[in-house]
Amino acid sequence: MTEIVLFHHIQGLTSGVTAFADTLRGAGHVVHTPDLFEGQTFGSIDEGAAFCKEVGFGEVRERGERSVADLPNALVYAGFSLGVMPAQQLLQTRPGALGGLFFHSFVDPKEFGEWPSGVPVQVHSMDADPYFVDEGDLDAVRPFIDSHPEAELFLYPGNGHLFADSSLPDHDEEATRLVLERSIEWLRTL
Repeated sequence: MTEIVLFHHIQGLTSGVTAFADTLRGAGHVVHTPDLFEGQTFGSIDEGAAFCKEVGFGEVRERGERSVADLPNALVYAGFSLGVMPAQQLLQTRPGALGGLFFHSFVDPKEFGEWPSGVPVQVHSMDADPYFVDEGDLDAVRPFIDSHPEAELFLYPGNGHLFADSSLPDHDEEATRLVLERSIEWLRTL
């Protein structure tokens, strides 16, 4: 059993994020799903982005930090898209991280300082996701993967961004099945 913190994406803590967490729970893990938007969900990425701009992306990240204050240090930090920001920041700055599961996004590790030695991570995205490919995530993850043997990148065919969220139009059932299968198998190795 592994303890995981799974941060939601820019549309909020949707039923699809909760269903994903429930599948991980069904595999025997404890999964925390902090709500960084305090109950709000949005019908589109643009609406969620407008909310984040209003609240401040820094505040959203700080909410992520506060959400783990009472949790043990030995955690897997996971995130969907926007949720990768607090997940990756915590993995890199909070001692004791067991690993990371980053879905739909990756931040250049230089943003948060040094990558902790030997901490494993999986990154999952679609190979033609415009947010992942065109906004620099793919360019950031490739050299990282090449220089960190404990890091893995999985690219799935398609251009959906939030494809692992079963409540959204980009959902891809087959790709999500593989993401969950690979993530659960990886969690067994920790």
